[in-house]
Amino acid sequence: MSVFRIKALQKALKREITYFPETKINTSELFGSNVFGLEAMREYLSDEIFESLILSINEVTVIDRKIANHVASAMKSWALNKGATHYSHWFHPLNGTTAEKHDAFFSPGEGFRSITKFEGSQLIQQEPDASSFPNGGIRNTFEARGYTAWDPSSPAFIYNGTLCIPTVFISFTGESLDFKTPLLKSIIALDKAAVNVCQYFEKNVTKVFATLGWEQEYFLVDEALYNARPDLMLTNRTLFGHASAKDQQMEDHYFGSIPERVTVFMKDFEIEAWKLGIPVKTRHNEVAPNQFELAPVFEEVNIAIDHNQLLMDIMERIAKKHHFRVLFHEKPYSGINGSGKHNNYSLATNLGKNLLSPGKTPKTNLQFLSFFINIVKAVHDHASLLRASVATAGNDYRLGAHEAPPAIISIFIGTQLTKIFNDIEKKVKNEKMSSDEKNDLKFNIGKIPQIIFDNTDRNRTSPFAFTGDKFEFRTVGASANCSPPMIVLNTMKTSIKKKLFLKY
Repeated sequence: MSVFRIKALQKALKREITYFPETKINTSELFGSNVFGLEAMREYLSDEIFESLILSINEVTVIDRKIANHVASAMKSWALNKGATHYSHWFHPLNGTTAEKHDAFFSPGEGFRSITKFEGSQLIQQEPDASSFPNGGIRNTFEARGYTAWDPSSPAFIYNGTLCIPTVFISFTGESLDFKTPLLKSIIALDKAAVNVCQYFEKNVTKVFATLGWEQEYFLVDEALYNARPDLMLTNRTLFGHASAKDQQMEDHYFGSIPERVTVFMKDFEIEAWKLGIPVKTRHNEVAPNQFELAPVFEEVNIAIDHNQLLMDIMERIAKKHHFRVLFHEKPYSGINGSGKHNNYSLATNLGKNLLSPGKTPKTNLQFLSFFINIVKAVHDHASLLRASVATAGNDYRLGAHEAPPAIISIFIGTQLTKIFNDIEKKVKNEKMSSDEKNDLKFNIGKIPQIIFDNTDRNRTSPFAFTGDKFEFRTVGASANCSPPMIVLNTMKTSIKKKLFLKY
């Protein structure tokens, strides 16, 4: 071991815990305090503008420029009262991180006077240079300009003194240069297809949207040890070295007591997350040494992905304050568990119904089974596309190792649902069924039982498992943007048909 690395190890071992002033945390007052959400919009917008904006968001219609001017003025007043000095369009380019270009609110006047300025045109659209962002192909240099356009379905927020406005990012000729644009298109397509099916069972359903609850795994490394390793600094994973004398053989780190220094770090980034409306709820030690996990309450898929991207940035910034470095690489250490980001996916209606939650009556179970079997069929037909959506060099190194699921796409649905589908198949194929049996099956009178179970897949053999009221897609890598797998899952279900069961 080099003298430099010995000194780094000594420095890490002597590291004192950085404590911040103890303050009483009122989560209800803290949560969303830096978000231009419903409460802030009600306070700063007139009733007419507020209702028009909410209607445009719910109906996915173009927002009028006049309304945009009112919203921009309200956003500016709210942000200035929060101490913001700049605004930025915040987007997800294809490089896997987030991007932003800050502009000050002020506009110079005569002499040394200035005014604060932020208008609807600046809210709706900006023109960041797109020449250096990847877009999947080579563009002509005279078409290198890009445009960002406001996504009103994801609320604006204040981060590091800047009003950040979630936006899409497109090229000069209209191609998507980000992950959000195709995600929003898939959300609209899913809504249209799923509402048609839901209205067969419930006429009041007017909107269906995907929900996502991600689980973020990560490693923490002391900055002195990190700085002593060029491989960690350049690639965020171990490329050389010797296996540790003690790894995870006893799994004594898993769900163990969280180290005090790590707890202080977790509290710090959780506070920042809550201010930004990120509903972080769970934290614990993961299996590998120095590996941890956090998870929020599920949200609408577009907002959930924005929050995950934002939180990874928060974690990296807060970690430096505590003399840590966060590793999101899927397999930073050979021979131990890698880091994933399980995507818990479901569908919900505007009436608050989870479409993947089994019902209490045969009728509600038919609706559940209709959506359930369509998802199974879609994954079967498009398994290669779903696999491609999570394929990276680092993630492929993780898949199939230790607790990570194998790279081959399969679905686990549990013994009870398997039996129900087998019974339905037998009834359908039985040419000697009586007319009463056919009617029972067709109109669902007593043939589909109440489904009460916890048949979850505990051994991680399936990358796509049904876990009670949602599907858990386990192959997504820790460093990945969740959009690609969500785009695929949303889009491949747009072939949902009303007569899936009724044709019999």
